[in-house]
Amino acid sequence: MADPVSLSEAKLFLRVSHEDEDALIATLIDAAKDRLETALGIELTEASPAPLRLALLDLIARAYGVRGEGEVSLEGLEPWIAPYRQVRL
Repeated sequence: MADPVSLSEAKLFLRVSHEDEDALIATLIDAAKDRLETALGIELTEASPAPLRLALLDLIARAYGVRGEGEVSLEGLEPWIAPYRQVRL
């Protein structure tokens, strides 16, 4: 299964046109995907709804912006992700 956000989509969202940081951006995609999957209790794929894909892109952008110098939280994403959160007992 393909990732919910491709490297080219993430680079377009970040407005990055060079290839110098492709490895970093790919790592950020994986980390953000894992973070959302853990928080939601679901698997994200290329067929994931647009709000989840947008939340993923937002997390990637936040992480790209702080470059390991700050914490990246899910704060502000709840309206996008809440309808997809799986209830765990």
